[in-house]
Amino acid sequence: MPEVVLATLNAKFIHAAFGLRYLRANLGALRDRSVIREFDINTRPLDIAEALLEEDPRIIGLGVYIWNVTATTELVSLLKRIRPEVIIVLGGPEVSHETEGQPIVDLADYVVIGEGEVAFRTLCESLLTSQRRILTKTLQGGLPPLGELQLPYDEYTAADCAHRLIYVEASRGCPFKCEFCLSSLDEKVRQFPLPSFLAAMQQLFDRGVRHFKFVDRTFNLNIATSRAILQFFLDHMEPGLFVHFELIPDRLPDSLREVIAQFPPGSLQFEIGIQTLNTEVEALISRRQDHDKLAHNLRWLQTETGTHLHTDLIIGLPGEDLASFARGFDTLCSFGVQEIQVGILKRLRGTPISRHQEPFALVFSAHPPYEILSTSTLDFATMNALRRFARFWDIFANSGSFVQLMKLLLALQPSPFASFFAFSKWVFGKVGKTNAIGLARQCQLLWDYLVTDGGHDPAQIARLMMLDLDRTGRTEPFPFLEPYIDRAELRQRKRERLSQAPSRQARHLE
Repeated sequence: MPEVVLATLNAKFIHAAFGLRYLRANLGALRDRSVIREFDINTRPLDIAEALLEEDPRIIGLGVYIWNVTATTELVSLLKRIRPEVIIVLGGPEVSHETEGQPIVDLADYVVIGEGEVAFRTLCESLLTSQRRILTKTLQGGLPPLGELQLPYDEYTAADCAHRLIYVEASRGCPFKCEFCLSSLDEKVRQFPLPSFLAAMQQLFDRGVRHFKFVDRTFNLNIATSRAILQFFLDHMEPGLFVHFELIPDRLPDSLREVIAQFPPGSLQFEIGIQTLNTEVEALISRRQDHDKLAHNLRWLQTETGTHLHTDLIIGLPGEDLASFARGFDTLCSFGVQEIQVGILKRLRGTPISRHQEPFALVFSAHPPYEILSTSTLDFATMNALRRFARFWDIFANSGSFVQLMKLLLALQPSPFASFFAFSKWVFGKVGKTNAIGLARQCQLLWDYLVTDGGHDPAQIARLMMLDLDRTGRTEPFPFLEPYIDRAELRQRKRERLSQAPSRQARHLE
């Protein structure tokens, strides 16, 4: 039986707990006396407690995040009631800041704050080898030299490689101080030694991994390193290889462009955090970005490369009103990016955004994920309408299920935002919810909005919808489309499938 069990509740099964793999890889002599056990937030804490205690551990280490803290608190309470002698150690961003007074912290035995590889190993060695209690409940992880850490990639199992997202990182830290982000608390950016990192990527590739998701906050900060990593994947390019990076939007020199332009369409995804294009709001939240360079780079990526562009905006930043957010959204739409992820501002523990609560009347939910409820410039009703806008935008636009129809829908009013905001209000009025809306229902809603209520040519809408459905892999029309479908044309149309990208990204490819 393992003496140390490392566990967490992931948001979805497909996610792999990157932090747990770092912890196990760096346990030294205790590694072989440990196991990783992963669950998802849909699993009952009672069942998780049973599974963990079946291992008969002496120490349970739990990763605590904003999405799982409620369920994990219940789990820790159960564990301490059933087996109070088992030592519970917490780590993760949700317990690394504003620790005092958190119910989950009060229940646990120890908390490791920050990067925990060395501190957790030292704690386990003390508890299991010398069997002495550590008097300090809260342990600082510090900033271990990255070159001295054991890389975690051997901790991915064959099943992980086949069925989960594989997270990797070439660096830690962020040089920027955006006040809504936990990375604003980072002290500095540190790089993993490039030779050992690339060797690890080669090993993952040799094991069959073809989707790599980099979690570096600023992948293109060190241009030489970024180019070397991009070149590595370009040299290994084959159908099905897909690599995700998070990019600084206004930092794209020619040396990177040269390599990026060589990647096949759909093989690269760049996540680009814009968050706001209001310069006054940017100043309030200590965010710096060159709008001219940003616009130039996004347009170049969209027109000259096959890169899938996933951009981010945030609703509810201090000083941002509806008109300002709409302008930023419309500007991003004009760049032709494939996805605009519209997020809701959250009050992450420890972030400086809280200093704006009083002057801008920021009201956050008291419960995880601590989302903004209203501000001095966005009342509660408007915020809720925008929350629904964000959800429906993800369903209908970001999903890539309706590329053709979105072009038509976004042109119905003077701006893309106005067009989709009106549509989102209409959809919510029809369905009264923002989840569990299947593809057939989505199609029916679009048909009713554009044809039944909007008076658009049903033959045109049917043709565009069938082109979109073809992207999703559905070849048969829904019943309401039958009168407008040319069966001969349907049989003849053979869309060439682009296998380079995952299905969601491939739908955006022309």
